[in-house]
Amino acid sequence: MNELITTLENNSSLIGYLAIDMAVAMLFLGCIRYMMGLFNKLDTTDELATKDNFAFGISMAGGVAAMGIALSGAITGEVAGSYKIELIGMLSYGIAALILIKAGRYIHDKFALPSFNKQDLIGNRNIAVGLVDAASAIATAIVVRAAIIWVEGISVDTFIALTCVWIVSQVMLVIITRIFEWKYSKNNGITFQTALVNEHLALSIRYSGYLISTAMSVTAASYFIEFNIDELWLGLAQWVVISVVLMVLLTLLTTVAKLLVLWGIDRRQEVEDQQNIGVATIELTTSFSIALLLMALMS
Repeated sequence: MNELITTLENNSSLIGYLAIDMAVAMLFLGCIRYMMGLFNKLDTTDELATKDNFAFGISMAGGVAAMGIALSGAITGEVAGSYKIELIGMLSYGIAALILIKAGRYIHDKFALPSFNKQDLIGNRNIAVGLVDAASAIATAIVVRAAIIWVEGISVDTFIALTCVWIVSQVMLVIITRIFEWKYSKNNGITFQTALVNEHLALSIRYSGYLISTAMSVTAASYFIEFNIDELWLGLAQWVVISVVLMVLLTLLTTVAKLLVLWGIDRRQEVEDQQNIGVATIELTTSFSIALLLMALMS
């Protein structure tokens, strides 16, 4: 606290930069609700307050959290040179984050979970689908945040790099979904997507942990790669290779950790057959904890 006070005293203009950053961030957070209403062609007040649609509330909460996570990558505390440049930078990154998060939700709907209409199910209060939708937005935002921190400056090349990293992350998230669905179908005889339609909440919690922890492992790759726009494709190739290695490592460590944390408990039976949301939540937090530890080790 004393260091912050000293910094502000020595650089009074920093207060102005921080004020701009927070004002823009608050603006984008406030816009999420209305953007969701616009994109989905519905009355958010009616869904949240009249219908008390918990599934929509959870989905929207994921959007708000995702926007906050992504924008935290743009608020670095560095002085941009002028208030105008700072404002342009925050607005640019905010718009880019909003577009990429929305596009990530679209990719998740059309390629990861294409067998049902997400909006119809959320409109019908399917909490499992609402939770998965929120998790997919948060997972995308985690990668967008890392990419914003990784790139430098504000130019066309900067946003090309952001988009490329986003594409890598979406491929990884679709792959992890296919693996997750294959394992579930093999053990249960029905598809993972059918289980979500049937409101399998415990399974959606477990899957959310996979999505978020996978995104965290993908971001850890940025610690090894220096941003160089002249060698962007080399950097992206390295990002892909490191991400795959970290995903495999994450899977192995998470498997061992879950075995230790839930020793003596049949996790498949508890989550998949008995829909035990307590055990599923422990699995989610275990996946998150291992991913967080990996990020700390790699940074």
